[in-house]
Amino acid sequence: MIATAGIAGLGAIPNALHARTMPVGPSDRIRVALIGGRNMGWSNIQAFLKFPQVDCVAFCDIDDEILNRRATDIEKISGKKPQLLTKDWRRVIDARDIDAVIVATPDHWHCLQAVSAMEAGKDVYCEKPLANSIAECDAMVKAARRHNRIVQTGQWQRSDPHWQEAVSFIYSGKLGRIRTVKVWAYMIGKKTLPVQPDGPVPPGVDYEMWLGPAKHRPFNPNRFHYNFRYFWDYAGGLNSDWGVHLLDYAIHGMKADLPGEVYTAGGKFGYPTDAMETPDTLLTTYVYDTFTITWDHACGISDGPYGREHGLAFIGENGTLVIDRNGWEVIPEVDSAPRMEAVPLRKKSEIIQGMGVAGGGLGAHVANFLDCMVTRNLPNADVAIGARVAKLTHLANISCRLRRPITWDNANGIFGQKEASELIKPAYSSPWKFPEY
Repeated sequence: MIATAGIAGLGAIPNALHARTMPVGPSDRIRVALIGGRNMGWSNIQAFLKFPQVDCVAFCDIDDEILNRRATDIEKISGKKPQLLTKDWRRVIDARDIDAVIVATPDHWHCLQAVSAMEAGKDVYCEKPLANSIAECDAMVKAARRHNRIVQTGQWQRSDPHWQEAVSFIYSGKLGRIRTVKVWAYMIGKKTLPVQPDGPVPPGVDYEMWLGPAKHRPFNPNRFHYNFRYFWDYAGGLNSDWGVHLLDYAIHGMKADLPGEVYTAGGKFGYPTDAMETPDTLLTTYVYDTFTITWDHACGISDGPYGREHGLAFIGENGTLVIDRNGWEVIPEVDSAPRMEAVPLRKKSEIIQGMGVAGGGLGAHVANFLDCMVTRNLPNADVAIGARVAKLTHLANISCRLRRPITWDNANGIFGQKEASELIKPAYSSPWKFPEY
């Protein structure tokens, strides 16, 4: 087990950015801490370390195996191990000489860790979805504004050039009146999760810290690491996992806020007896005044609409713009003649190559965050953007869990149904307290 470096050891680092309220000079180092080093946390820190001004000075993970392995990996990339290695994220927050914190823990931890970092004067790069409840999203937005912090949500498609190009085309009006936006994720890699019995906590894992504010339950391997996504205590299933990326561009393209009505139909239709709590099949209709947005997901299937396993289709009177992570195209409507010119597939790889963008969407997203730390401008996926789409997915999940349509008053942040309102704010387990703002 790696010995945990003392917080005082960070004091040797120059303190030019601590509790920064003024822009950073171009020669300043940006000292970054990572909380959660598995999966996207690891991808994120690799992207950060591609920038020469970045140092990873602190790393936290509740699993010794990941803590040790990733600390060594960081040293291989940067030439330096983080000075603070810990299993308690609060030590990262208390460390004075940290400028930005990457929050890459399970969803149920995002709010408390990110808000604590903001209160300590640190900017935050928070993995998506922003939070695991509507109330947590609201608290994070309020904290960011009160403490004047830069908060980038890990919806990196907001910085990906081909997505931006597609939205510009939508805004041009060439599609005509758009009556619906279809959004889908047919994920063949999201397979069944066989039921497993509870068991002992793996050696070196601080399971109580992993649970944190969530309800205490015996350790079960199905609920740990990657598969936490399929249990309501910690996440919102495929809807909030993939949905935030794709639905974000639906409301971005339509210049929309949250809808007043939400209808869902779905459940565990693919794997009815497995361990997942969240639906493996879900259809959602978000109703706006002049259009609808639909969400359609299926675990264990890959053949989605337009021959794509994931994507969006903006269906206009003149044509339909279809986009996924590989590129975008426009398919004209045809009666006696095409109503508009087709746009052949604009491949992401070709657009990036032509622009000289390094690292794709994630690299551009990190670059945008680092730039905003200097300029104090709002980043491409500002906390309010992350909150809006996370709340959109929570509306669908709440409707699904209640097995009924719901109405939402966005101006006042309340549902028309009492039982839905009871799911706005999570109950934190002691000793953790909800960050009231």
